[in-house]
Amino acid sequence: MNKKFLTGTGLILAVVLFGAANMLSNAALSTARFDLTEHRLYTLSEGTKNIMQNLDEPITLKLYLSKKLATGLPGIKSYANRVEEMLEEFEQVSGGDITLQVIDPEPFSEEEDRAVAYGLQGVPLEGGTKQFYFGMVGTSSTDEQEVIPFFQPEREEFLEYDLAKLVYTLAHPKKQVLGVISSLPIEGGPPMPMMPQSGGGEPWLIMDHIRQLVEVKTIEKNATEIPEDVSVLMLVHPKHLSDETLYAIDQFVLRGGRALVFIDPHSEADRGMATPNNPFGGTGPKNSDLGKLSEAWGVELVKGKVVGDLPLAKKVQIQQQGRPRVLDYPVWIGLEKAYMSADDIVTAQIPNLNLASAGILKKKEGSETELIPLLHSDDAAMQIPASSLAFMPDVAAMLNSYKPGGEELILAARIRGTAKSAFPDGKPKSKSEESDKEKKEDESEGPPQKHLATSQEPINVIVVADTDLLQDRFWVQVQNFFGQRIGIPNAGNGNFVTNAIDNLGGSNDLISVRSRSGFSRPFTLVRSIQQDAEQQFRQKEQALQNRLKATEQKIQNMQSQKQEGNALILSPEQQEEIAKFRQELVEVRKELRGVQHELVKNIDGLESWVKFFNIGFVPILIGAAGFWVGSKHMRRRKKT
Repeated sequence: MNKKFLTGTGLILAVVLFGAANMLSNAALSTARFDLTEHRLYTLSEGTKNIMQNLDEPITLKLYLSKKLATGLPGIKSYANRVEEMLEEFEQVSGGDITLQVIDPEPFSEEEDRAVAYGLQGVPLEGGTKQFYFGMVGTSSTDEQEVIPFFQPEREEFLEYDLAKLVYTLAHPKKQVLGVISSLPIEGGPPMPMMPQSGGGEPWLIMDHIRQLVEVKTIEKNATEIPEDVSVLMLVHPKHLSDETLYAIDQFVLRGGRALVFIDPHSEADRGMATPNNPFGGTGPKNSDLGKLSEAWGVELVKGKVVGDLPLAKKVQIQQQGRPRVLDYPVWIGLEKAYMSADDIVTAQIPNLNLASAGILKKKEGSETELIPLLHSDDAAMQIPASSLAFMPDVAAMLNSYKPGGEELILAARIRGTAKSAFPDGKPKSKSEESDKEKKEDESEGPPQKHLATSQEPINVIVVADTDLLQDRFWVQVQNFFGQRIGIPNAGNGNFVTNAIDNLGGSNDLISVRSRSGFSRPFTLVRSIQQDAEQQFRQKEQALQNRLKATEQKIQNMQSQKQEGNALILSPEQQEEIAKFRQELVEVRKELRGVQHELVKNIDGLESWVKFFNIGFVPILIGAAGFWVGSKHMRRRKKT
């Protein structure tokens, strides 16, 4: 009796303790996280955490998700769970500054009307009778609004970046200002009748593309300071810049400004004019580099060399011995995704890029900055003297002398890290500053900014060793539509530039948000077995089709040999042939069913093992461990 009482009391106590433990863990460990995934999918980047933890005003995120419809879309449902879980992480890390609302817009409800009003994209399902919503609206206390119309699964790797960027944009609604210093006529210039391809006349379409994203402010080449409202500086083909201008760029970057720089060992858009040695223009030097900034930023452009890449070469038509010929031109190259960084938001989703006579970037020896390649050549590329392109390059001779170099060459790179000033002695003195008059003017404008010898925080600079990718002819087809220029892109050059500006326009925290690997883990072994079986099935099916055609041909031949008026009557030979074919048909179909059955059997068997391992293996392991521990205690009691 006492034993039964004790046993019952023990069970009650166990239930109470179990409930208390659950309540305690729910209260005390609600913020605890254990991320055991291979690529730490559920761990936010430090940059994201910093953005969420430094919000100055509350932000509301409304996730519109048609949950009932999502259950019929397995691929979307798992991605929707991923989005919702990440937003919950945002809400938790923000410490109350972010409020998440998950809304299921029922068809013909007020919530669906609001989703449409926000501009969310509905996907018609079930014959168009219902709309599936999977987007988000973010609002701030100042009525700023940002929208993701639909979460595209193709951007899964950049989900954290996209969400963090939306929150950052709401918290910093001021439009970015891009400062542009250029030695090329990207804003238009006097046309050259004999060289229309040089880019004179109309502004380049790349500038229209950029103005859709940010406000553009043109800065003179002889500027001695960068305006304070400029957040990103775009430097195009920096030629003959004075030390005062280079110093202004140097200090801008050291103070946290971002720079997107295009340099070139041979700019085909450069008219080579207005140089001291060539006042008439046309044949002057067409190269540019970073000058004194190269040492400070830790990157250099290989002098006098361009990249020749035969595997990626574009084709050109030339005249040879009075006859037109189409040849590969190794210095005009088309990059595909395999030659771009898949981990960087700037290049990850660019389908292709066209470059012309691009240069080669290298990390400076002893530099403390980090050089991260964004674009690179094939390992069969070679270095070609830029001087060979100076006047009417010989394409045939270039091909005859082509020798693969055996290494990938860097065409564009991101520079990060702590940098020192290229002007350790401070601001260089100009002749104008030596005059007493201008000294007084400077004093009247207030005290100059303090010289920085080292960057206040890690610098963020993107350097591209090509300026020609900005030219219209290398990425867009321009059409005139009733006096209006319309560009039809044939390469991703425009998106590459705007991606870089957009990325550099964010904070260091936003730029540091890493891309993630896909969260889906397909059963590659199952898929491989399925593909093998399907291949066998297709081969059998093709064999059946071939037999069918051969038999039909035989029947037609027999019909053609019959006399007129008896075409519809089958001869004994035809009847025998058809009977033979039908028998073969039955046998082949039987073989096909056998292949299909074996296919289903193999897949079902493998799936059963996978389910067993995922669901039953751990409980069985725990049970076995418990049995082993219990047996051990039993043996000890028997011994005592």
